[in-house]
Order: sequence, then structure tokens, then C-alpha cells
Amino acid sequence: MLCIHHHSTDPYFNIATDEFIFKHMNEDCFMLWKNDNAIIVGKHQNTMAEINVDYVKEKDIKVVRRLSGGGAVYHDLGNLNFSFTRTGENTEMVDFERYTKPIIEVLNNLGIAAKFEGRNDLTIEGKKFSGNAEHVFKNKVLHHGTILYSSEMKDVSGALKINPLKYKDRAVKSIPKRVTNVSNHMKEPIELEVFTQKIMDHVLATFSDAKIYEFSESDLAQIRKIRDEKYATWEWNFGHSPKYNFLQGARTPGGTLEINLQVEKGIIKDAKFFGDFFNVNDVTEIEEALIDCKHGQDEVRSVLAQFDLKQYFHKMSVADIMAVFF
Repeated sequence: MLCIHHHSTDPYFNIATDEFIFKHMNEDCFMLWKNDNAIIVGKHQNTMAEINVDYVKEKDIKVVRRLSGGGAVYHDLGNLNFSFTRTGENTEMVDFERYTKPIIEVLNNLGIAAKFEGRNDLTIEGKKFSGNAEHVFKNKVLHHGTILYSSEMKDVSGALKINPLKYKDRAVKSIPKRVTNVSNHMKEPIELEVFTQKIMDHVLATFSDAKIYEFSESDLAQIRKIRDEKYATWEWNFGHSPKYNFLQGARTPGGTLEINLQVEKGIIKDAKFFGDFFNVNDVTEIEEALIDCKHGQDEVRSVLAQFDLKQYFHKMSVADIMAVFF
């Protein structure tokens, strides 16, 4: 496994780097990195519904859509990010506890009682300090997570806003988690760079095949190309969020799910899923299958029945998915 301490703080470049290690490097990778002020939105999210537009403009906060599902997160230089890529034997690879274990172990070694909770969070004393997301393609997984270490909490709350969609609530009721910085729980204060090195040292010691890797000039050139042609573009970051004439959503055990439909004379002419859900297979396949389908319960259910839905909507039932259509 290649271990990379990535020193860029350009959000567009760094999200492009995540794609590069996932799609263009054959070896498994572990990477530590930081972003300057940015909102990173999930692949399936409606960007404009997730951000406080005026605040983002005033603070010159970059907005970048990532490859993986899940919810929007705020990054600043007090937040440390980590990424794992791994090739496996099958597509049953959505396993958040596996990839967050090294982070918990480092914190436990520092005397901090961190633990995994919920779908994809790490907490200390019931307060969230890390959110995680995964993207699976064929037999490869990209897992990335955040670690709030010394972030400006007022910016976290100011940059993001609650989605105004009136959701049907199909999930178990829960109390929204408060957030905390890891540095607040250190018995002896240490700088973020020291903490970063402790994580890298632990990963190097834990995985027998782990070794340090630095990007070559060829690697960096490819990453810049991905950055400029995809992650720095309005089309990718905002253009995936059009408005349609039917919009409805639901909260489910697998996260929020929103459907945007263009319906003409009762026939679905376009379909787009949004939300903070996770998936293995590309939901575009279902979106395309819905085109020219009547917007009726029997017809939509018949289209959904063609797919193994757990591969497209993690931890959601047919009833959960149907709830957003009607």
C-alpha cells in the first residue's frame, strides 16, 4: 500500500487527486491531505440546496462535488482528511468501520475515547468529529473521511444550510449530533502536523506492505488535467443540480433521498436522484430506465423491480424509494 502525505491545499486539485489514486493507480493507497476553505458536496446532492450562497461568496469558499455519496461537509485548514483506496474480491465493500479503525486506534493511543457511531460517523463523548463517505466501482473502493482537529466551528455552521425540502420522514428519529474538535480532548496539546504524522506512522506500522510514496511529475500533470477539466468546472459542481417540475424527498435508514422528475402528460421525461445516500452501482442506470415510464405506482415499481436496489441505495427498502415518487 502506498502512503502519501499530500501537501496541496487547493480543494479542486485535492478532490481530483482522490479520483486519480482511485482510477489511475493500480496499487492500494492511503493519503492524508487538507483543504483550504471549501464545501465538499456528495455526488448525488443538489448543490444549491446545501450551501449558504451569500456566506460562501462573502468568504470566498470553494464548492466542489466529490465522487462519493453522503452529505456536504465544510473543510478548512484545521480539518485533516484521509483517503483509502483498495481493490477487493467483490463489490460488497461498503465498510466504514474497516477504514476508520486506524483513526480510532491513534486517538485511543492518545487517551481519547473515540468510537464509530451511526452510518458513517466517528464521535468523542457523543460529539461528531469525523464524517466518512465511500465510492465503489467494480471491485475497487475509495473511502475518504474528515477529522475536525482545530476547525473554526462558526464557519462550519455558516457555510452549510439545512436542505429546505420537506421530507417525508422514514428514518428512526435521532437527535442531531453536535460537533467537536479533536484538539479539545487532547490531554497534552499537539500541533495538527504532529497529529498527522502520528496517523501516518501508525498506518505504516499496521500494514505490512505500506510504504511512503511521492507523486511524480507525470502524476501531478494528470491530476492537474482532471482538476481543470472536471473539478474546477461549474458543470460538475453545480450543473448536476437542475430543477425539475416534480420534487419530493424522504429521510430513510440509508440517508436522505430526493427525486426530481420532469413529467409531461403523466410520462416521466427526465429523472434525477439526489441525497446523501451511498451506492455501489451508478443510479444513472435507474434514472435512464425511468424515462418514458408512466408516473404511476405500478409502472415505477415495475422499473425498480428490474434492479438489485441495495446496490444502488444502501440500506433502503423498495418502500423507502417508492415514498419519494408519490
